[in-house]
Amino acid sequence: MKGRMIVNKVLSAAQAANMIKDGDWVSTSGFQLAAYPEELAQAVEKRFLDEGHPQNLTLFSCTQGGNWAGLGNDHFAHEGLLAQVICGHYGSIPKISQLAIDNKIECYNLPQGTIAAMMRATITGMPGELTKVGLNTYIDPRLEGGRFNRCTTKDIVEVEHFRGDEWLFYPAPKLDIGLIRGTIADTNGNLCLKDEICPLDIALVARAVRACGGKVIAQVKYVVEAGTLPAAQVDVPGIFVDAVVVCQNPEENHKQTAATYYDETLTGRLSVPVASMERTPLNMKKVMARRAAMELKANSVINLGIGTPEMISPVVAEEGLLDKVTMTTENGGVGGIPLGGKDFGAARNMQAAVPTLDQFDFYTGGGLDVAFLGLAEADKEGNINVSKFGDGLTGCGGFINIITGTKKIIYMGTFTAGGLKCKVGNGKLEIIQEGKVKKFRQRVGQVSFSGKYATHTGQDVLYITERAVFKLIEGGLELIELAPGVDLQKDILDQMEFKPAVSPNLKTMEACIFNEANMVLENFWAD
Repeated sequence: MKGRMIVNKVLSAAQAANMIKDGDWVSTSGFQLAAYPEELAQAVEKRFLDEGHPQNLTLFSCTQGGNWAGLGNDHFAHEGLLAQVICGHYGSIPKISQLAIDNKIECYNLPQGTIAAMMRATITGMPGELTKVGLNTYIDPRLEGGRFNRCTTKDIVEVEHFRGDEWLFYPAPKLDIGLIRGTIADTNGNLCLKDEICPLDIALVARAVRACGGKVIAQVKYVVEAGTLPAAQVDVPGIFVDAVVVCQNPEENHKQTAATYYDETLTGRLSVPVASMERTPLNMKKVMARRAAMELKANSVINLGIGTPEMISPVVAEEGLLDKVTMTTENGGVGGIPLGGKDFGAARNMQAAVPTLDQFDFYTGGGLDVAFLGLAEADKEGNINVSKFGDGLTGCGGFINIITGTKKIIYMGTFTAGGLKCKVGNGKLEIIQEGKVKKFRQRVGQVSFSGKYATHTGQDVLYITERAVFKLIEGGLELIELAPGVDLQKDILDQMEFKPAVSPNLKTMEACIFNEANMVLENFWAD
């Protein structure tokens, strides 16, 4: 009987970088710096700066892979190295964004979950992904086709008519190189992801690249002998991995998130006492989170977007109701307490962690009861822009996937921006200094969410600010609530570029939202 074949796949980062050829399509795993192979990206950049190769790469990533300060995918941000980028988000990769703004590279922004589905199509040999995700948004080729700058002229998304309905078709990519990350590998390339915050898209990238006959390179913290990793701990089989690189500086280049090197409570193996969490201060964000949380019901399954929606997690925890709702993250976390800031995407006390693609399938299929998302700009038709402001590139991330399948959507953001100061307390809101920028505009800069399409599909949509609540109705927005202490004309209508409908039953927001004490949130879930 022949023994198991042993092949030592361990290489240096420099040797691995040499596997990339000019013109290759490269896919990287991760979210911000979570599961991102930072040391491999550094090696690719060093090779280009030293040798001038590889050249004219296409970077294909579900999210952005960065830390706002030059790490992650920003290592590819050199003229000549990068020719094209197709990515879900650009917020944390400013150098790539600047290349796109300067029209030095072709740049597409597609929904995060749909990019993942495009890779699944590659794996299964399908021509691409047929979906309603992106219809009537800037992804739709009848608007902008997801093209993010002037030099990007080719439409890669197509409108298709199938069985009497409209769909968007996203082609399956042909990938040459996968740069992924794990915690432990054996010398045969079997990967264990035990210290990562979620499975994310690690296995997805590996399988998609190998389906194309490409090469997969994995960065890890540790290598062990072949055959010593128990099968139950192998998350990516070695048949999908061509090379393994041991990270030489894990504290800097193998972090769990952009903010945290290692915290075992982010792996799902340990839980923290909820009572140990610090109470959040009473401010505008907390006001919005409290009002938004009133829209929950017991046993709701929800998603929290980045920014103000992150505050819902601590608000629900303070009210002692974490066990009554299930919070999820687009990265794959189910249950627990989602974190914010540069730890966004991670969660403590998770019930489960599933691959990113599985999570987005759940979202697109209508699995969420409510989604809480950011409000950067809104207009008279109820459209939302979260993706592009002037020349600045942000991108949609998973936003467009989430809004497609979720029946109830809550948008959250301050009423104005640029210097807004408010005083909250004693049951009311006082505006000390108005923001210079009106966020309720005649027309948003880019349509990330279509109000008209949402009313057509019957979605229930609210827009919650620190001083007012609007509801999406046929034809636009209707003002339904005002904060106590706010003047309708001076603080609302005069601060908008259009006049909304005003409900004949206009209400005052609950005073308990504006007090330090708990609001007894569960009382608002009775129905």
